[in-house]
Amino acid sequence: MGFIHRHKGLVPYLLLLPGIAFLAVFFVVPTYYLANTSLQSGDVFDGYVFTWAWENYSNAISTYHPQLLRSLQYAGIATVAALLVSYPLAYWIAFRGGRWKNLLLLLIIAPFFVTYLIRTLAWKTILEDDGLVVNTLQAVGLLADDGRLLATSVAVVAGITYNFLPFMALPIYVSLEQVDERLVEAAQDLYASKARAFLRVTLPLSLPGVFAGTLLTFIPAAGDFINAQLLGTPREYMIGNVIQSKFKVIADYPEAAALSFILMATILVALIAYVRALGTERLSI
Repeated sequence: MGFIHRHKGLVPYLLLLPGIAFLAVFFVVPTYYLANTSLQSGDVFDGYVFTWAWENYSNAISTYHPQLLRSLQYAGIATVAALLVSYPLAYWIAFRGGRWKNLLLLLIIAPFFVTYLIRTLAWKTILEDDGLVVNTLQAVGLLADDGRLLATSVAVVAGITYNFLPFMALPIYVSLEQVDERLVEAAQDLYASKARAFLRVTLPLSLPGVFAGTLLTFIPAAGDFINAQLLGTPREYMIGNVIQSKFKVIADYPEAAALSFILMATILVALIAYVRALGTERLSI
C-alpha cells in the first residue's frame, strides 16, 4: 500500500497491464506470425520459407477481389438491415418496455444460448424450398412459383443480419436508456413536434450506441464464412470462405495470411472513412 501511495501516477498503468498482456499474447504475437507467413513462398510439400514474397498480396487481390467486395457488400447490407430492425426495437424497450424490459432484453440475447452453427442451420430449415416462408411469399406473389430463397444472396444476408442483430440492438438500447426523458419533454414544451424532438434530441444522444453497434456488426460480418457456406452457393462465397479454404483445405498458408491482412486493412480503411463521415465530436453524450 505504501508503494501505491508513493507512486500514484503508476496506478493507471498498473491497471492497464492485464489488458496489455492479453493483447500482446493473443493479438500482437499471432499478428506477427501471420505477417511472417504472408511473406513466405514455397509449397506444402517442400515447406515455406520467408522470402519477402510481396507478390502474395498482389496475387490475392487480383484473384479474389470479387469475394472481398462481396464480403463488404453483404456486411454493409446486413449492418443497415440490423440497424433498421434494432433501433425501433431498442427504442420501444427503452421507453415503452416498463416492467417487461428485462424479459425483452433476455429475448434479444436468447439466441446466444444456442451455438452459431445451429442458429445458421435453423435458417437453412426456415428458408427451404418447401418451407412456410417460401410458400407464403409465393402465395402472395412476392416470389415466383419456381423461385427460392435458399442458396441465394438474400439468404446469406438474412443469416448474417439475424446472427449479429444482438450486437446492434444492445449498444443502441444502452444509449437510449441513458437519454433523460425530461430533455424530450422540454423540447416538446418548446413547441417541437414528437418527430422533431426525436431528430434533435433522442437521435443525437443515441449516436454512440449506433456507432458501437455498427462496428460490432460490420467487422465480424465482413469476415464471416458460415452463412455463405450453409445458406449460399460458391457464387455467394465471401472472402472468409476463401481464407478458410486456403488454410484448412488447400494449405496455401502464405496467400491465406495475405488475404487476412488485406481484409483487415480494408475494414480499417472503411472504419476510418466511417468515423470521419460521422464525426467523432458527435459521439459524445
